[in-house]
Amino acid sequence: MKATIWHNPKCGTSRKTLAILENLAGVELEVVEYLETPPTREKLEQLYRDAGITPQEGLRKRGTDAEERGLPDADDAMVLEAMVADPILIERPLVETDKGVRLCRPQDRVLEIL
Repeated sequence: MKATIWHNPKCGTSRKTLAILENLAGVELEVVEYLETPPTREKLEQLYRDAGITPQEGLRKRGTDAEERGLPDADDAMVLEAMVADPILIERPLVETDKGVRLCRPQDRVLEIL
């Protein structure tokens, strides 16, 4: 099985999720450090759609200026534009497999798509 993790190595939950994936046999793992290589708007739209969440639900509020920008109440287009311009606004980690996408908070949510 192939798995892609949109990872931030500074995030404890992201590191724990990555460890789960690394310890599973048969997982072909791609690690994308999204602060260095941010996803496109189209990719974010696809990830959130496949995860069954809205961009607002995928918005990182803690440690960002999302509240001050009014992003929690903004429309999808505005939130996605902000995320593409400033990827720190993307809540992490997102994991994508053939079985779906999950925002892995808590990290055990990754098990739902393995």
